[in-house]
Amino acid sequence: MKKKKTIIISVASLIVLAIGVYSFQKKAPKDAFRLDTTKLSLNKITTTVTATGTIDPIIEIAVGTQVSGIISKIYVDFNSVVKKGQILAELDKTNLQSDYNSQLLNLNSSKTQYNFQKKNFLRSKELHDKNLISDIDFETAKYNYELAESTYKVNQSNLKKAQTNLDYATIHSPIDGVILSRAVEEGQTVAASFSTPTLFTIAKDLTKMQVVANVDEADIGNVKKGQRVSFSVDAYPNDQFVGEVMQVRLKSTVTSNVVTYEVIINAPNENLKLKPGLTANITIYTVEKTDVQTLPNKVFSFKPDIDALTKKEFVVYENKQIAAKLKDNERIIWIQDGKTLRNKSIVIGDADATNTEVASGVTNKEVVILELKSLAEDAPVGSGEKSPFMPSFKGKKGQGGGQK
Repeated sequence: MKKKKTIIISVASLIVLAIGVYSFQKKAPKDAFRLDTTKLSLNKITTTVTATGTIDPIIEIAVGTQVSGIISKIYVDFNSVVKKGQILAELDKTNLQSDYNSQLLNLNSSKTQYNFQKKNFLRSKELHDKNLISDIDFETAKYNYELAESTYKVNQSNLKKAQTNLDYATIHSPIDGVILSRAVEEGQTVAASFSTPTLFTIAKDLTKMQVVANVDEADIGNVKKGQRVSFSVDAYPNDQFVGEVMQVRLKSTVTSNVVTYEVIINAPNENLKLKPGLTANITIYTVEKTDVQTLPNKVFSFKPDIDALTKKEFVVYENKQIAAKLKDNERIIWIQDGKTLRNKSIVIGDADATNTEVASGVTNKEVVILELKSLAEDAPVGSGEKSPFMPSFKGKKGQGGGQK
C-alpha cells in the first residue's frame, strides 16, 4: 500500500513538471511585441579620422656647393652631430686660388692705372680751366680717367667673386643638427654648372619631428589645426605616440584617382625613438566631448507600426508637419507616455558611431523609444533560457521519457 502511494505521488509530480515545462517554452503569438526605450544619458562623443604618413624632421636642409671641383677632404659622416659654421668638407682649391691670385694682380694693375689717370685728369682740368690746353687734350684725359676707373671697379668685383668662390670651396654647416645623409666621397668630382649638387642632408633637431599624413578628401573637411592625434609605427608596435595637427595644406595630390591632402602633425621625440622615414598609422580625433547628453543613434530610425500599436490599445499622435520643417541640425524622435506615443523634433550636436549629442528638445524624464521589437511565433518566450527549477531528463535518442 505504501509502495502504491509513492508511485501515485511520483506520477503527480511528473505531471506538474510537464505543465511547467510547457508553460515556460510556449511560443509567443504573432502579434506580440515589446517597446524598447531609453532616456538621456551622459556619454563621451568621439569621432576620428585615420590615415597614414611619414615621419620627417621639422627642419631638414640639403647642403650643396656652388662651385665645381674635387672633394679633397670630408670631416663628418652619417649621424654626426654638427654645429652651425662647422666645416663639413673641402674642395680642392688649386684652381680657385690661382683664379683669386690672377684677379688680385689685375686689380693692383688697374688700381695703378686708375691713380695715374686720375692725377693726369686733375692736371689737365686745371690747365684747361686756364685755357692752357685744348679741349681735345682735356677730353682725352677725362676719357682715359673714366676708362681706368671703370676697369678698376670691374677688377674689384672680379676679385670679390674669386674670393667668394674660394670661400665656397669650404663647406660649412648652416645649422646645428645631425647628418642624415652624405652623398659624396673624398676624391669625387662635383659639378655645379647646371644645378647645386647635394653633398649632405642635415636635420636640425631630431627631438622635434613631424608626421606628413595623407588624408582622404572625404575626411579632410573634419580635420582642423589643434586637434589631438595618436599614432603608432611598426618599429615600436606596443608604443603609442601623441601629437597635434599643425597645418592642413590646401594643395591636393592625386594618386590612382584617389585625392588626398597633406596634414602636418607635430610629433615630440624626446627619447629619439622616431626616426626619419618611418611609416606612421595615424588617428586624428576630430571630435572629443565628455559628459554630454546623448541618445543612441537607433532612436532616429524608429518608425511606429500604427496598426500593431492600435491593436494593443496604444494611441499614436504623429505630427507630420515636423518633418516638413526639419532643419539640418534637427532630428525626429518618438516619446512614450504610458499608452501614448508622439513624435517631436530635437536639436542635435556631434555624433559618433553609437551616440548623438542632444542640444535641446527632450528632458531627462521623457522616455524615448528605441525600437518596436516583434516577438515572433517562431521565437519562444523562453528561447535560449532554462528554468532553474526544470529537471534534466536523460534518455535514449528519440525517446521523450525518462529512464525507469
